[in-house]
Amino acid sequence: MAAETTSGGLLADRVIVVSGVGPGLGRSLAVRCAEAGADIVLAARNERRLAKVAAEVEEAGRRALAVPTDITDEAASVRLLEKAHEAFGRVDGLVNNAFAVPPLIDLAEVDLDGVRAGFETNVLSALRLTRLFAPALAAHHGSVVMINSAVLRHSRRTFGAYKMAKAALLAMAQSLATELGPSGVRVNTIAPGYIWAPNLKWYFEQLAKERGVPAQQIYDEMAETTDLRRLPEPDEIADAVVFMLSPLARAVTGQCLDVNSGEWHH
Repeated sequence: MAAETTSGGLLADRVIVVSGVGPGLGRSLAVRCAEAGADIVLAARNERRLAKVAAEVEEAGRRALAVPTDITDEAASVRLLEKAHEAFGRVDGLVNNAFAVPPLIDLAEVDLDGVRAGFETNVLSALRLTRLFAPALAAHHGSVVMINSAVLRHSRRTFGAYKMAKAALLAMAQSLATELGPSGVRVNTIAPGYIWAPNLKWYFEQLAKERGVPAQQIYDEMAETTDLRRLPEPDEIADAVVFMLSPLARAVTGQCLDVNSGEWHH
């Protein structure tokens, strides 16, 4: 369904940096921004995956720069900034999409080192990249988008460490919006629910095997909890990010937009 829509021109000739480029949402973020007219800087640890997505960006008619990066490492993050400037001379947008799943264990029992590790990738690394890129973004009245999660909207068992990290990411984005706003930089958040991408498809297949039912039944049960009776696809999340990066959202900052087919209302 998402493929039926286009956002061509919204990001014309801008340069967008995307962290956490994977086969699902990360790929869609890069390709949809390219289809909207942007050149893309791709950051992740998996070089083969970066090369594949870079090729898709180029197929969309835009330039791509793949920079293997561990965003938990200061030197690697600085190198990402330097490479972006060397290649394009400017940066107009930063999408903090990198994510590591914290331990899915009740807070009463969770290993604190695991919680700390989750914060390092999910919160502190996003702060590191935003601080590094802030001067470049300010030079062009740029924009930052944090990818969050619908975990903000519930307190289910075992999701405590996950919610802690994402709640911290939201608070950080709001504070950065206030701090960077006077320099013309906007900071916003997108909070997806379930995303119908490879990881979720695999998870539903595992649930189906455990229960001895078709995978479609698992999908239907989850979709039934949404107003639209379907789960969003990666391109649909990415299109919301394109909007936040674009001039259409030029007066929007410090906000969190839920994209979840109506599973949660906020």
